[in-house]
Amino acid sequence: MIYGKILPGTFLARPNRFIAHVEIGGRTEVCHVKNTGRCRELLLPGVRVWLEERAGPARKTRYDLIAVEKKRETGPLLINMDSQAPNRVFGEWVAAGGLGFVPDLLRPEMTYGNSRLDYYWEFLKSGEVRRGFWEVKGVTLEEGGTARFPDAPTLRGVKHLEELTAARAAGYEAGVCFVVQMEGMDHVEPNDNTHPEFGAALRRAVLAGVEALALECRVEPGRLTVKGPLPIRLQTRRG
Repeated sequence: MIYGKILPGTFLARPNRFIAHVEIGGRTEVCHVKNTGRCRELLLPGVRVWLEERAGPARKTRYDLIAVEKKRETGPLLINMDSQAPNRVFGEWVAAGGLGFVPDLLRPEMTYGNSRLDYYWEFLKSGEVRRGFWEVKGVTLEEGGTARFPDAPTLRGVKHLEELTAARAAGYEAGVCFVVQMEGMDHVEPNDNTHPEFGAALRRAVLAGVEALALECRVEPGRLTVKGPLPIRLQTRRG
């Protein structure tokens, strides 16, 4: 995934979920935040952020905030926090054969049960059609070199896992993919401290045959691409 015109700025404040005040070249701009999550550990006053210029007559803001440089004792970590990017990156990866085959059909935003899942796919093999669903979760929370999801309680995420489990029981293939929007993580695990119900739902889904996959991304200010798989640890220690 490649962005358009990118420029750096300094984060100042976030009055609400949708906008941020950012200093760019000595002036303060109101920017659209492409992530409605809390991101409290990321968007701290003074941190370096990256913006995509998206001026247009229908827009209220000129820039989108898409990435942030997290300060750590071990060195800065560039994190893409665009919540729309994981679906696009996963779709590109699947269409290029990332799952080991190129689907004959790859359709985004497909309704199953009472949920809209991110992708439905079909693949013709030996005269038989394989079909299934994928749900994609973007991961931006890093703690000590571990990527964790979610960063806030997500009843919607639990519902998605339940729908994937139901789809698997109905004969579809089903999977959840954690797209890690940063590099250098040791593994991915459910954030049981923040939302134990999501971790429990994930473990139930995997036991029912739902595939759990994690992908590490190569992160640049203007680009996000899949780097390779990461281990997932389902049994985590709460503390």
